[in-house]
Amino acid sequence: MFGRLKALPADPILGLLAKYREDTNSKKIDLGVGVYKNEAGHTAILDCVKKAEKYRNDNEDTKVYIGPTGSPIFNDEMSKLIFGHHKVLLENRARTVSTPGGTGALRVAAEFIKSCKAGATIWVSNPTWANHTGLFEAAGLTVKTYPYYDYENKTLDFDGMLAALKEVSADDAVLLHACCHNPSGMDLNNEQWQQVAEVAKSVGFLPVVDMAYQGFGEGLDEDAYGLRLMADSVEEMIVCSSCSKNFGLYRERIGAITIIGQSSSAVDVANSVLLYVIRVIYSMPPAHGAALVETILHSDELRNQWHAELKEMRDRINGNRQLLVDKLIEKGVTRDFSFITRQMGMFSLLGITPEQVQQLQDEYSIYMVGSSRMSIAGIANSNVDYLAESIAKVL
Repeated sequence: MFGRLKALPADPILGLLAKYREDTNSKKIDLGVGVYKNEAGHTAILDCVKKAEKYRNDNEDTKVYIGPTGSPIFNDEMSKLIFGHHKVLLENRARTVSTPGGTGALRVAAEFIKSCKAGATIWVSNPTWANHTGLFEAAGLTVKTYPYYDYENKTLDFDGMLAALKEVSADDAVLLHACCHNPSGMDLNNEQWQQVAEVAKSVGFLPVVDMAYQGFGEGLDEDAYGLRLMADSVEEMIVCSSCSKNFGLYRERIGAITIIGQSSSAVDVANSVLLYVIRVIYSMPPAHGAALVETILHSDELRNQWHAELKEMRDRINGNRQLLVDKLIEKGVTRDFSFITRQMGMFSLLGITPEQVQQLQDEYSIYMVGSSRMSIAGIANSNVDYLAESIAKVL
């Protein structure tokens, strides 16, 4: 049977990582993989996570299954982190369950949407995270795109986005990035979120909000503003969240999916379908990462420490944006790259050609995705001069 298979191309980001690891250039820079790195280029374990792990190691007394929903404490803490004191929680209209990472949450969401309507269409932004299309199509959904990023002017194509969303069918789903848009870094402002929420309410489509970077933009509550505003406006909604970035729990694969229904009884029915979807995909979620997150969020001391560590990561990323722009000017680059400072989160589209991206890789050992998406966290004081000089040369 295997003889019928044809080899598929490797994931471009994973392939880029392999090339980076094989590169012997001492000046090489990895701007491809979307993980946070400190000034030394290391993805360290947060101190609050280390303390939570010690607590778990000292107190865990069983490895029995935790059930398809995961830990009730984790689910409750994640609901409050996502929504704060929102009415959907007060009205008991939201159900949160843990998933194997944010990607797991998205795939569960896709299968759940298919249960609601076979062959449903989901609209994603142009551009969007490269894996969105594949995982939605793998679940049998039809994927279409709406305008989002203006590549020429390096800004948001909000008029195009709004016009497209007004033409979406009422039984379609629309994927929205809560914050720190991947790959463009260009987010909706509060007024634009209000307009999108009004269109969602008027048209009646199902908002599916992907929040992989809560706390990496402006702050935990600020980054959830649009999501909470959307929940004010619509009766049904899906939120997919991840703990990989803001807790640094990449390899623990812990995330969550939250569904909002018209009423408590309606969301209970939807939740029963959601749990069936989970049962036939992976049956039970992993427990370790969820235990760490709930330990941190359930402790005033550890939660405050997490807030401080998260702010340190956020401030470093935002500082790197200004640092790169200043260095490009210093190296004599006349092209305007100030748009980088107006973006949020881990990523930016540098706006150079695929040929120039390849030249950076071949001649200077600087690795980024072919679209010129770069991970801002890969910039450091120790490499920014070399990076800026190399960009200046290829320009």
